[in-house]
Amino acid sequence: MTQYSTGLSQPHIEQALRAAGKDLTHLVPADLAMLEDFHTMGRIATSQLMDLAGITEDSRVLDAGSGIGGTARYVADRFGCTITAVDLTDEYCETQRWLNRLVGLDHRITVHQGDVTALRFDDDSFDVAISQHVQMNIADKQRLYSEAHRVLVTGGRLALWDIAIGVPGELDYPVPWAQTPDQSHLVSPEELRGVLESSGFAVDVWNDLTDQAGAIMQALLAQPANPLGLHTFVADFARKAENLTAALGDGRLRVIQGVARAS
Repeated sequence: MTQYSTGLSQPHIEQALRAAGKDLTHLVPADLAMLEDFHTMGRIATSQLMDLAGITEDSRVLDAGSGIGGTARYVADRFGCTITAVDLTDEYCETQRWLNRLVGLDHRITVHQGDVTALRFDDDSFDVAISQHVQMNIADKQRLYSEAHRVLVTGGRLALWDIAIGVPGELDYPVPWAQTPDQSHLVSPEELRGVLESSGFAVDVWNDLTDQAGAIMQALLAQPANPLGLHTFVADFARKAENLTAALGDGRLRVIQGVARAS
């Protein structure tokens, strides 16, 4: 995904951490919380979703579309389990490996550069798969979720936190996942659920959290500038966040939290 590559993720994050007074030789996972969750509602959304995912210390977890690794580090630190992280953007993979080492979680997280619609893992390899703000860039959602189903054991859970299209209306670009309309592949919540079910999943949890997400995004936009934030590695993040928040506010976008079981 070329819209995610700047070539500056690692140096900008390092600069931001130092500006915030962090000692890079003594970082703990919580030091990264403000800048690593590249999805609506950030760490709040991650925490809520992981509460629903049924992860234990023994779980084999796949973070499919892991970005710079915020969710993988959160899960590894909180549950003590092993994580396999996959992302298409090589720059994000390299940045994630570096951050994993800085906070001492590289022994629990393995990072692969790859395509989440063509996973290089055997059938039945994982107990839980996590997908946060990934499908918006993928036109072939059937292939995406069929691959997730293939690598999950029977009864394994897919935990997703995703944006869907709402009431009719053109989006204002850029948004966090797309610079231009051709990079965005949104469907309605009903269509999204239908693809999951046709891929072999039974939906156990399906919550529309648009109002909550919009309110939290508005509150985040109103906060004073902080050295640590998604603007550190996401180009033009303020304008992208403003466009996203406006579309959540008027219903052009919906935010869905879901857990589906591989049957």
